[in-house]
Formats: sequence, structure tokens, C-alpha cells
Amino acid sequence: MSVAVINIDGDVSRCQHYDLDMSRWGPHARGRLAQAALDLYGERGFDQTTAAEIANRAGLTERTFFRHFADKREVLFAGSAELQKLLVDATSGAPPSAAPIDAVTAALMAAGNVFNDERRSYARERRAVIAANAKLFERELIKMASLASAIADALRRRGVSEPAATLTAEAGIAVFRVTFDRWVESVSDQDWRALIRESLEELKVLVS
Repeated sequence: MSVAVINIDGDVSRCQHYDLDMSRWGPHARGRLAQAALDLYGERGFDQTTAAEIANRAGLTERTFFRHFADKREVLFAGSAELQKLLVDATSGAPPSAAPIDAVTAALMAAGNVFNDERRSYARERRAVIAANAKLFERELIKMASLASAIADALRRRGVSEPAATLTAEAGIAVFRVTFDRWVESVSDQDWRALIRESLEELKVLVS
């Protein structure tokens, strides 16, 4: 059976087939737990699923679950810090002469390394679980706000003054969210970067 391994928020890659009799400290334990959790959240609902049930579905122990995740919510948000670092590093690494919006565009394009075709199915399932639970949805909104704040900080370090830094960062995250929804819902498997370009063009038309 093939399972999805989460690397960062929504970051999923396919691993090799595994045997449920393999050591519970095997290299794919985290991915097995993550996929088992997502399956159960979809079947029963987030609130109705326990860590013990997730571990059992994955063929592991509850203790192993807590070795990898602080709680069952963190299965869905474990990669938030890594995603933030990716966006901030790309913003900071843009050429010094780049305009603020171009620096943020570089960050949005860099996210294409995470949101690729292999990860789309997992991201779609994750979004459905979060949308069905008010507390999870609130956590997702907080994550988006944190990303915007971190990008604004990166812009300020580049010498961008206020309110330009905050406005540009907020616009960038708005584009991120719109693109994510389009990417997840895409029936033609459109590429993340192509969708980012489309969203940015639409934004330019609106503000021109």
C-alpha cells in the first residue's frame, strides 16, 4: 500500500509500499500516521477521532503517534513553520532591486516546490477536513495571518516602509489563498506557478 508522507503544511510525497509488520520506528511511520489521521478525519470527523485510533489504523502504537505529533490537530498543521520559512527566505532572497510585489511574487512562486501534482489530492482532503471544523478553520486563518506578518517583516528588512510592507504582504497572502483554492479544485491539474501568474494578473487589472 502506498501512503502519503507530509513534509510541510500540505506537503505530501509518495513513499514505497510498506509492510504493517515493519518496525514502528520505521522511516515511514510519520507518513503512515498522517495518512491514517486524514482518512479517519474524513470518515468520522475530526472531533470523533482519537490519537489511539489513528495509531491503530496506521499499525503503530499511540506512544509512537505522540513521538511524531503533539496532538491530533498538529497532523494538519505540522509543517506551518517550514512553509513560513520557505516564503520568508524567498522574499528575502529576491534581488535587492526587486520591487516589493516582485519579492513577494518570488515567494509565491517558490511555494510551487511544495504544491505540486503529487500533493494535490492530500491538500484537497486536508482542506475538506479543516472546512468542516470551526476550530480548525480558525487555526488555518491564524496561520495565514502569521504568514502575512512574517512576509511583511521580511519586506521591512529589505527597506520597505509602512504601510507598503503590510499592504504588499497581505495582498500576497490573498493571492496565495485564491491560488490554493484554484489549485485544489483544478480539474485540469493546472500548475501552481501558472495559477499564481493568473491570480497576479487579475489583481493588477483590479488595481490599475
